[in-house]
Amino acid sequence: MDLGISGRVAVVTGAKSGMGRSTAEHLLREGVHVVLTDKEGPELQATTNELAALGQVRAVEADLSTAKGIDVLAAFANMAFDDKPTILVCAAGITGASGDFLELTDDDWLEAIQTDLMAGVRATRAFIPHMRKAGWGRVVLFSSEDAVQPYVEELPYAAAKAGVLNLAKGLSKAYGPDGVLVNAVGPAFIATPMTDAQMEKKAREKGISFDEAVQVTLDEERPGIVAKRRGRAEEVAAAVTFLCSEHASFITGEFLRVDGGSVMTMGA
Repeated sequence: MDLGISGRVAVVTGAKSGMGRSTAEHLLREGVHVVLTDKEGPELQATTNELAALGQVRAVEADLSTAKGIDVLAAFANMAFDDKPTILVCAAGITGASGDFLELTDDDWLEAIQTDLMAGVRATRAFIPHMRKAGWGRVVLFSSEDAVQPYVEELPYAAAKAGVLNLAKGLSKAYGPDGVLVNAVGPAFIATPMTDAQMEKKAREKGISFDEAVQVTLDEERPGIVAKRRGRAEEVAAAVTFLCSEHASFITGEFLRVDGGSVMTMGA
């Protein structure tokens, strides 16, 4: 299926690994020119080198939890190719502090909010103006199952991801008339470096193997996942890429859950 986005320019945040990297790969295979960004570290350059075989890709290190970071990204992305970005995928995120609500500090909350919510606020504020001018844009913000089914030990993360849903809906109403379509995706328990770290921690704490930690999580915390496995990054990326396409031209303000059935209600 031709998604009708070949030649467009996309920015993908959180792109060095996991769902961000997989999304960048899918977009490149559709002929999209892609700007990757993530925090500093060798992984971003390695990812860029690997994806270069698929198409036009550039990368810049930027910490999007800060205003300076988004300024760096915007300046780079707007000059990386002949055209400016009309596709934005905000996949950057952290689990942040977890534990008993009464023991979490303001700094714990602010850390999650700055990366999981404000990074998306800053990025959309930077790139939507050109999309409006072009009369065409696609924005996909990464939320989470936690936004509608919060886990009590991850409340800063859950609250920030709930804010992402509100942001996506609000932006879709504000800029949909200009041709800018904004949606959110809600992955659940995807096999990424983030959940790998969570499973490694659980395995150490319980004195069990990594695979056993995954199974315990599925049985005790994610009983709604009917496939009884972690999701794959490419399964999320396929959904995101569709939302970025011409075929999604009548979809905006939506929350697309890619969660294997983890959320056990019919609401958002």
